[in-house]
Amino acid sequence: RVLQRLGLASSVSHEILPEFREYERTATIVVNAYLVPLMGRYLEEVERVVCSRKRAARRPAGRVAVMQSSGGTVSARAAAAQPVRTLLSGPAGGVVGARTVAKLAGFERIISFDMGGTSTDVALLAGELATTSEGSVAGVPVAVPMLDIHTVGAGGGSLAWFDRGGALRVGPQSAGADPGPICYGRGRQPTVTDAHLILGRLDPAQFLGGRWQLDAQRTRDWMQRFIQTRRDISSLEELAAGIVAVANATMERAIRVISVERGHDPRDFVLVAFGGAGGLHACDLAAALRIPRVLIPKFPGALSALGILFSDVVKDYARTVLLPVDGDDWTHLVARLEREFQILERAARAELRREGFPPSTQRLARQLDLRYRGQAFELAVAFGRNFVSAFHRAHQRRYGYADPARSIEVVNVRLRAVGVTPKPKFRPAVLGPAAPPPAARFKRAKVYFDGRARPTEFYIRERLRPGNRILGPAVIAEYSATTVVAPGWQARVDTYENLLLEKRRQKRADD
Repeated sequence: RVLQRLGLASSVSHEILPEFREYERTATIVVNAYLVPLMGRYLEEVERVVCSRKRAARRPAGRVAVMQSSGGTVSARAAAAQPVRTLLSGPAGGVVGARTVAKLAGFERIISFDMGGTSTDVALLAGELATTSEGSVAGVPVAVPMLDIHTVGAGGGSLAWFDRGGALRVGPQSAGADPGPICYGRGRQPTVTDAHLILGRLDPAQFLGGRWQLDAQRTRDWMQRFIQTRRDISSLEELAAGIVAVANATMERAIRVISVERGHDPRDFVLVAFGGAGGLHACDLAAALRIPRVLIPKFPGALSALGILFSDVVKDYARTVLLPVDGDDWTHLVARLEREFQILERAARAELRREGFPPSTQRLARQLDLRYRGQAFELAVAFGRNFVSAFHRAHQRRYGYADPARSIEVVNVRLRAVGVTPKPKFRPAVLGPAAPPPAARFKRAKVYFDGRARPTEFYIRERLRPGNRILGPAVIAEYSATTVVAPGWQARVDTYENLLLEKRRQKRADD
């Protein structure tokens, strides 16, 4: 109170993270306190500009919403007070966007694959959005709820380099926006983007819809200097293929972390690839993980922004209780948990009402963090009549075993409060002929696949129509991304103008 009277911003842990584990709690609040002055000024300026423009246009003031790491939005004022909840807002928007377009296409079980300029973010969705409170950013634990996203340092701008043993490495260092890849005109060290250009998978004249010309000759010159002392690399194409292969291996491991290592079979999912570089690697990763289908959304480079438009307002609440689950006193335990949830629900409903959400637009979901007695980690399950058996099943899936005879402990009660917002509407189009219109194809050139230069058709995605089918090898260029349809794959445009990539069925000798 004294600090506030002096006009100083303060971050108070019992308001932001009322949970045990002192180190994680302290680290989270320090991160929040570090961000408050900067985010406060920034969001105050954003609101001022937005409101002034709406007044000038004689439109209602409305509200400025900010994406959270947990997959929901929050008011700008709340985000300014607790900016630690927005650290992974961009990747979270991508996951929500991937889930939205996949549901429209008829897919519930997906692996989202967001490859941008500096990193790749992957997440697994088997229905609802999965969150975790055990995240970290730059090695610092951040214990607020965030979507369960795994990030690796592999992106279009990731730098290629040789380690002390002479092995080719890619990332996590990135060329960034300045100097950027060699082909942008300023960089001097090869990146994943430069490798794709050397392999013929990027058309220099069609980058950013033809608004930016990639410098292919400069790329070849600097990449030649990069390997001038290497006798084991015979050509630039061999180097480029190696860079792409190393990047693919890094991203494949990331997908295995969120799928195989957690008891999920990637073959049961659809890979939703987006970001500026996602479509360049989608077929390679799907083939390596035996994923049968790949979905490339419309406007893949802007899917995170679309996801934010589809996000509801979300408030997360939690309290540490540390209660034993004892069968002899089950009724008392349930009554105690009910009281704890009611405390959180009263606060949640009041806060949503203050933000303009009537009871009819409010949704509340209860969760418990459970563990076996003596463990130092928890699993979150929905609160209900069978939460104990749900915990055993979750433990079996995550860790490969369960022990129903062992005592269980309730660590935290959690509440997710949602204020449902209006959503944009998409109308499906009528499917047309399978053959792409002649105007969609703009050239035929050789592209390297598996060490071979193969004749490849190039298409402009904006000119494709629902129902069109394209046989690989092919390259589909658009303003925000490029998609490679590998040999043996085919692509078709669905009713929502997504690209659905699938392995072509091999003909048998007796067909």
